[in-house]
Amino acid sequence: MAKRLIPTLNRVLIEKITAPAKTSAGILLPEKSSKLNSGKVVAVGPGLHDKTGNLIPTAVKEGDTVLLPEYGGTQVKLGEKEFHLYRDEDIFGDTARLSIYNI
Repeated sequence: MAKRLIPTLNRVLIEKITAPAKTSAGILLPEKSSKLNSGKVVAVGPGLHDKTGNLIPTAVKEGDTVLLPEYGGTQVKLGEKEFHLYRDEDIFGDTARLSIYNI
């Protein structure tokens, strides 16, 4: 049976992307270059309500690839996989949206 975690409020469940340790030609990459601070959004909470009761949705959606801070988040283990839970405002950006600006 697969476990599923649905985040509350403005929290986002992310599976970190692990960089390859070597290239397709077999060249070993240094540890620094293989450390990526990015991940794939697995689940998203509904968002927060402002003072008037209007819903402020989260800025990302399931399937987005996002840039993450080096530290922070809460590690969650579901089955054999490890995930991280971040607040929406802690996520630096959506890489798909960054490509619009040719970055």
